[in-house]
Amino acid sequence: MTRTAIVAALHDELASVLALMPDEHKEVVGGREFWVGHLHGQDVVAVLSGIGKVAAATTATLLIDRFKVQRIVFTGVAGGLGPGVKVGDVVLARSFLQHDMDASPLFPRHEVPFYGRARFDTDAALADALELACERMLHSLPQQLGAATAEAFGLQAPHLHQGLLISGDRFVATTAESQALQGELPDALAVEMEGAAFAQVCHDFGVPLAVVRTISDRADDAAHVDFPRFLREVASRYSAALIDHLLRT
Repeated sequence: MTRTAIVAALHDELASVLALMPDEHKEVVGGREFWVGHLHGQDVVAVLSGIGKVAAATTATLLIDRFKVQRIVFTGVAGGLGPGVKVGDVVLARSFLQHDMDASPLFPRHEVPFYGRARFDTDAALADALELACERMLHSLPQQLGAATAEAFGLQAPHLHQGLLISGDRFVATTAESQALQGELPDALAVEMEGAAFAQVCHDFGVPLAVVRTISDRADDAAHVDFPRFLREVASRYSAALIDHLLRT
């Protein structure tokens, strides 16, 4: 049986996934709590990624080496960068890049030394399956969030975007930083802090990876929303619904 890792960025998202698992038990490795069990009859391991690329890389390596997962699905939140990528939208990663990787002049900016590349792709087949789950979720769940939640965060007909996500070890939350990233990497849809690390580790081990991020803000001066409420009322519900749809099929 294929073992799937379900990785969440934050506790509320992980809790929403664990609520779907009927028989999970906890194993602690490397200071991390891994929840091993089943979901819709499939063998799964659920865990928090940790914040930042080093923590994420450690988690990804443990999932593959210790828990022998054969595929990894990551859900979380991100700041929107691309035109039309708005709060409440969902971004499905097709590739990742570290926006703060710079070993120049020895290597071109953003290129990971000795890999000959800056971008690491997600797995096409697994991402396609997650795309279908996203479409099903966006067709049904947003209408169930309630008028108060929709009004509070300006949610209007959430869309699915696909393409490049960028990762770095700093929280981007100013217009100046956001505009600089948009100018440097105009095809970047969103920015976060872990995905590129997972993508590189999965490339190293040949393990399929798919990543989806809910947009919580525009990574600019207006990014300081009621984040705990957004996480509780929107992002965590998106994550649970996505995983539910994915593993049912």
